[in-house]
Amino acid sequence: MKTLDISQATGELSSYAEHVRKEPLVVTDHGKPVMALVPIDNADVETVTLSTDSRFIALIERSRTRYKAGAGIPLAEIRRKYGLAPKPGRKTTRKVTRKARSSSRR
Repeated sequence: MKTLDISQATGELSSYAEHVRKEPLVVTDHGKPVMALVPIDNADVETVTLSTDSRFIALIERSRTRYKAGAGIPLAEIRRKYGLAPKPGRKTTRKVTRKARSSSRR
């Protein structure tokens, strides 16, 4: 991986884009990394935008935490509710914890 100090980054953006196709480029400021230029393969603008949005990442993390705690709705259940076929090769049931079972009995 190549590094370049920001004070030396005087070239055209297109020349850096050409370099990134071969290997990532880390731009530093006095030796401290401040950004990276990396190739994007098999991704669209929406995917890249969402994957770098801290609010979206926080939303996904909250959802994962709730799901692990038993508060989420398993995808298999949603698929059954709307008459969609289960995903091939995927386990269709979720392990229910004692805590989730006891709270659902209330």
